[in-house]
Amino acid sequence: MSQTVIVTGRERSSSQDGRRDATWLIAVSAALWGLDGLLRKPLTSDLAAGTIVLWEHIIPIVVLAPFLPSAIRAFLRLGLRDKAAVAVIGVGSSAVATALFTRAFAIAGSSGDFITPLVLQKLQPVLAIALAVLILGERLRPRFGLYVLPALVGTWLLAFADPLHLSASELEPAMLALGAAALWAAGTVLGRMVSPSLTPRDLTTLRLGFGTIGALGVVGVTGAPVLPTWDDAVGLVLLALIPGLLALTLYYRALQSTPASRATLAELAFPATAAVVGALVLGTSLTWSQWTGLGVVALTVTAMGIREARASH
Repeated sequence: MSQTVIVTGRERSSSQDGRRDATWLIAVSAALWGLDGLLRKPLTSDLAAGTIVLWEHIIPIVVLAPFLPSAIRAFLRLGLRDKAAVAVIGVGSSAVATALFTRAFAIAGSSGDFITPLVLQKLQPVLAIALAVLILGERLRPRFGLYVLPALVGTWLLAFADPLHLSASELEPAMLALGAAALWAAGTVLGRMVSPSLTPRDLTTLRLGFGTIGALGVVGVTGAPVLPTWDDAVGLVLLALIPGLLALTLYYRALQSTPASRATLAELAFPATAAVVGALVLGTSLTWSQWTGLGVVALTVTAMGIREARASH
């Protein structure tokens, strides 16, 4: 799933570090995340959420198997706090969060709304900054509160077709999707905490490794089947490798030479792609208030990213 750019220090531009700006690559990876619904929809019709999540981790960790020994050695060199953080990133932010999101997607999709669970992920920057204050002790920007209210209003409008008349069928997937976004945000904060001690490749490998263990736990708790059907094998491989491993690899590569303010703007390719795919391919139709909420969330996150980037200089 998608990652989030959070600016806490002085960001370097491509001209400063000698690398070419890769904003376009951020947009490509974000667009790949937007294709998630297209691949996940048929799988949620046939498979339990736990089964999908398990194979979303097994497939990429098999691809990354050659790097697993070096990642394990790097993990063993970590202190106890960083080891715990890596385990939480894998089990919580990868396995449990993806299980919550997949369940939210299945429930919302049963009523024809495949867009809302995807776009609610855009709240990750707001949640990640709040968690950074709580976990890392970072100072809150004075104007952060100005972004919280419109973000909450936009989320409310997006989550419910009729924001003044709520139903349990709408509330459950919205809460599940927000729970997933919170865990992904926690993964962003904890990942930043351990990043000085781990390379992006080792962190990605360890995340998927611990995520596989966590996914096995999800399967055990929910009673989901371990093995999928052969009819779903191709879909699982595409889901795990395209909006999964490929998008994540491109994203981390692009972040090395892309200012966070531009990356935040480029990430809007994600909700835009998700909305187009949902409306044109998956048959989703949002109400005017939901489209308004989508726009408010996107604009709020973009404005916050630009403000944080400027404040870091």
